[in-house]
Amino acid sequence: MGGRQVLAARRLLAGALDGELPEHRLVAAARAVVTELGSPEQLLELISELASGEGDPDARARLSYRHVLGFDKLLLIDGGPRQMLRAHVWHPGAGAIGKEDIHNHRSPLASYVVRGRLAMELYEVGDDGIAAARYEESLAEHSASWVLEPAGPARLRLTHLGQYTAGSSYALPAHTLHRAWCDTDRPTVTLFLETGAERRPHTDVFTAAGPHPGAVAKVPLGTAEYLAALRDLAEQLRTL
Repeated sequence: MGGRQVLAARRLLAGALDGELPEHRLVAAARAVVTELGSPEQLLELISELASGEGDPDARARLSYRHVLGFDKLLLIDGGPRQMLRAHVWHPGAGAIGKEDIHNHRSPLASYVVRGRLAMELYEVGDDGIAAARYEESLAEHSASWVLEPAGPARLRLTHLGQYTAGSSYALPAHTLHRAWCDTDRPTVTLFLETGAERRPHTDVFTAAGPHPGAVAKVPLGTAEYLAALRDLAEQLRTL
């Protein structure tokens, strides 16, 4: 299960998010929880505990990887189908195959900016706006790859452009189309929570940057690499 900090975080997540909440209440509750857990002092204690090898670092490493959108995705707490708490480390100027993609998620999400700054755009599908190719993204059944199935052309209209600095948070329903990126010349750290018992079978991905390959490999971190990333993250938090 984990040490004292992990157990405390699990209790907070379960108390706030378990049960059959409508999506608007689930989104609000997720934002409140991730804001509480994302305070630098509290998050540092949790990260330090996990970096010491507490719990099952092998299992957490297998669900941690460099995301196609260009950030390191480090699993902190696996709450099964209802909650997945992760630290995201965004590197300035990091290039990745999907860094320009506009997408939504399989479940509601909330994020708290611990360090640095994120920029984010929100979009909706319409009759005007930018031209894009639409894909349905899912996970392959017998591998850790993302599978992208073409779903035709589309046009997207920009509805919001915002900046989120350290100490701010946001939460989005599952279907919300968005794009986010590191908006500083230093790494940005966010605490990210996916929640909700019902998961959509696929997400929608839109790109104006040319066709995507049919599958993109998801390469998990090794345990030593994962623990080293947590130790590096802890050092970043100590400098805040």
